[in-house]
Amino acid sequence: MPELLSAFRTYIYSTLVRRKSSHDWLQRQARDPYVKKARIVSYRARSAFKLLEVDERFKIFAPGQVVVDLGASPGSWCQVAVKKVNAITPAECIADRNEPTLVHVLDERVRLAAEALPKRGVKVLANLTPVMEKPLIHPTHGLVIGVDLLDILPYPGAVFLPHSDFTKGKTKRKILEQLAGRPVDVVLSDMAPNASGISQLDHEAIVGLCTEALRFGVTVLREGGTFLCKIWTGSGDQALRALLRTHFAVVRNVKPPASRDESSELYLLGTGFKGLPQQPVEKINS
Repeated sequence: MPELLSAFRTYIYSTLVRRKSSHDWLQRQARDPYVKKARIVSYRARSAFKLLEVDERFKIFAPGQVVVDLGASPGSWCQVAVKKVNAITPAECIADRNEPTLVHVLDERVRLAAEALPKRGVKVLANLTPVMEKPLIHPTHGLVIGVDLLDILPYPGAVFLPHSDFTKGKTKRKILEQLAGRPVDVVLSDMAPNASGISQLDHEAIVGLCTEALRFGVTVLREGGTFLCKIWTGSGDQALRALLRTHFAVVRNVKPPASRDESSELYLLGTGFKGLPQQPVEKINS
């Protein structure tokens, strides 16, 4: 009986917290200058400005790059990335086959990633084979792949994988198929769990998502590549930063101006990827 009463109290508390949070969010949205600006310039969410501010400061994007955006819905980060890397879809690549400046992109990184996935405890279908035939692409044409559990409306130049659980091997396989042998320059993770209202639980959940993103990122990033993930600050911060430092030359805490001061939101930026690790990335115990 005491356990039932405790569970009921927790449920009531979390429900009230969510309702208050929703009301506060609506109030903030109504007076937020970034929300207004996003509507003016047709970004799908104010979060686009966070990525723009990170890029303005650290220059993480360049034309021709390959970007994977995890937790992409509603697509605002992909909007930014498409413009920054001059992205086109694989169908557009095929349409441009007769262009004289096209080049083959041959790389073993994604083949190695496909082979490495089972070693990292990821269930991959038995018929997964490396993609050996690469489409012809222009050297300044980038590729942007966005993945999310939720629906994502199409956007020119972006390849979206909606209704896809990134933590599943099936989704990782879909990403590898879209990469078609190209190494990744930038892995972005704006993934976040559904907030429970209990800060420690929410923190542990988002650290778990960041770790999962990193596990995948180290298998597909080219040497010198970049990893950017969102966290909510808490007890697991230090361990996650330490883990990033084992794989990246420089790791920074980044709080873009568009990130609200009162928010516990923080971004971890790893630059200068050191190369495919000898050991799998371990989980973090918060």
